Amino acid sequence: MNDIMDVTDIAFPNLGLYLKNLPKSFSVFGFEVALYGMLIALGVLSGIFMADYVAKKEKVNTEVIWDFAIYAVVFSIIGARIYYVIFQWDMYKNNLLEIFNLRNGGLAIYGAVIAAFITLFVYCRIKKQSFLQIVDICVPGLALGQAIGRWGNFTNREVFGGYTNNLIAMRLPIEAVRSRDISADVAAHIVEGTNYIQVHPTFLYECLWNLALIAIMLLYRSRKKFEGEMWLVYLGGYGIGRFWIEGIRTDQLYITGTRIPVSQAIAAVCVIVSVVADIVVRYRMKLISINSK
Repeated sequence: MNDIMDVTDIAFPNLGLYLKNLPKSFSVFGFEVALYGMLIALGVLSGIFMADYVAKKEKVNTEVIWDFAIYAVVFSIIGARIYYVIFQWDMYKNNLLEIFNLRNGGLAIYGAVIAAFITLFVYCRIKKQSFLQIVDICVPGLALGQAIGRWGNFTNREVFGGYTNNLIAMRLPIEAVRSRDISADVAAHIVEGTNYIQVHPTFLYECLWNLALIAIMLLYRSRKKFEGEMWLVYLGGYGIGRFWIEGIRTDQLYITGTRIPVSQAIAAVCVIVSVVADIVVRYRMKLISINSK
């Protein structure tokens, strides 16, 4: 492996993989197209098609999915940006116009997820649809969109963890990453005479975790006991993965006035709520079954 990396290179040294000239964007007729945005869009579209597929299996009108998707895309992007800006306010308070610059990233997935669920709830109330039925249909697609969208973080050289020398450790040129994302631990492991950092590829961890979660949801879907159960599987399953992944990331957003990563706290709440809700619903179903005999 090279001791000096070009700014557009990415390497996985323990896999013997060296990617040269991987840009963050490319030009089309003089217009700069960010790979980050393309991958986010691909994730969104793939997620909608996944929800469409599940809806057909459930014999639900797919027009509901596509109609909702229009609103979900808009409000999820807004929610993702608002969430990020709130917890990185010091970066934006003196330059408010930068809030509208999405080309350099700055979308928090939990903000998008929260906004999507709120949008779906309002949509179902207006359209007189069952929220729990539709959310169960949508969550596998949501996880797929997240899995694909995380590769936008890869091309943006962001969302990585602390230093590691594990099998899939990733090397990034120092010049290609944001200085604030280089933690003291990562900086301490920069080898003299080199120009790269070596870190956990947490974007990849989350992608693989989400793919496993999708498989679980699709396999369990036909055996679910109540409407909304797939939603709880998503909340708990994603929450478990995000809790430990967030713990090793270097770009954490903190609850104001604390050193508690906000996404890790939300992940923990999601896990607790999903487990408690599942137990309560199953207990009530059991009581109803006993009383009906």
